[in-house]
Amino acid sequence: MQILYPDIKPYKTHQLSVDETHTLYIEESGDPDGIPIVFIHGGPGLASSPQDRRFFDPEKYRIILFDQRGCGQSLPHASLKNNTTAHLIDDIEAIRELLGLEQWALFGGSWGATLALLYAQAYPKHVNGMILRGVFLARQQDLHWFYQSGADQIFPDYWQEFVKPIPENDRSNMIQAYYQKLSGDNELAKMSAAKAWSLWEGHCATLRPNPEVVSTFSDPHIALALAVIEAHYFVNQVFIEENQILNNIERLHGIPASIVHGRYDMVCRLDNSHKLYSAWPDAELNIIRDAGHSSREPSIVDALIKSTTAMSLLISGEGAPSC
Repeated sequence: MQILYPDIKPYKTHQLSVDETHTLYIEESGDPDGIPIVFIHGGPGLASSPQDRRFFDPEKYRIILFDQRGCGQSLPHASLKNNTTAHLIDDIEAIRELLGLEQWALFGGSWGATLALLYAQAYPKHVNGMILRGVFLARQQDLHWFYQSGADQIFPDYWQEFVKPIPENDRSNMIQAYYQKLSGDNELAKMSAAKAWSLWEGHCATLRPNPEVVSTFSDPHIALALAVIEAHYFVNQVFIEENQILNNIERLHGIPASIVHGRYDMVCRLDNSHKLYSAWPDAELNIIRDAGHSSREPSIVDALIKSTTAMSLLISGEGAPSC
């Protein structure tokens, strides 16, 4: 069983102003001359963390982390102005240009996988490999499963807490109802709704109860950005066409990919990754039999570390083992 690499510190940080509103936090760690790989965090609305550096061998990779608009150390916090999927794709490309990279590898889980796929479809010539975890295709059925009907039957106890901030008459469209509540002027009600939204995801993210994961999602700073930004994106179908990723799958042909997905993922069902894998000849799918959605689960960590090791060998030309 592979475990995370030891903790490391960034050797360089950047503040990138991408428009008149948003300034992105970017950091680099590992080997400055190593294989460039960018970690794309989930949500939308979460953030990168020091632990995310530890999926990569620091002697082989130039590890790039950043926080998306409104997230983490990027400013302003939880801002929805000029905050759409197209903006985020442009931001990733701006980071590549800032760092002077011709090509880089992409690493993303959940929404991070969505964004990685959309970026790769927009800029395939700049991508030399992808590692994806818990893929989220952002179809209407995927949103309906987790926020309306599906996951509620697996976690009825947590669902009961999730629906509490919403009046019974408004529960036929939970995303819309939460969006209205999170857009209101009552700051106490907004924060209460944000924590309920965030904790729903935190409780459902792991196969076995994980207090550390739940604690992260209950943090008010994290919960507010996650809930406000996710509701904004989800009420707008994440600003993409229905089934856009699969409809443009040919743009990914030639890019090697390793897909890792927990069989018991109740946030983003395995169907997401399996459909992607079935349509993408260059992808390999590793189904983890004893895991859910979270990148913090031991068997998911093991599979991701093996994938980053294999990808480094493939990109460097030292070998082409299975990812």
